[in-house]
Amino acid sequence: MAVMEHRTSFALDDITIQRIRNLALAWKVSQAEVVRRAVEQADAALTRHAEEQLARLQAYHARAGLDAAAAEAWLSEVAEQRASWGRDA
Repeated sequence: MAVMEHRTSFALDDITIQRIRNLALAWKVSQAEVVRRAVEQADAALTRHAEEQLARLQAYHARAGLDAAAAEAWLSEVAEQRASWGRDA
């Protein structure tokens, strides 16, 4: 078990305090342990989300994304549309 070296205090609303107490009773752990577990789970979820985003980006690049000709055509189309913005009014 890790040595707890840091003490802190938080101002929490009544509902959050009750949730922490309920979880502590259900898990048979201290309220501090509930907070540690919640932070650990939130951090893991954030890491998973970042890893999923990176995997999607890598998959997109693996499919070669847009080829150069398609990208150039799209950029030309956007440039033409932007050039006409002021003329249509």
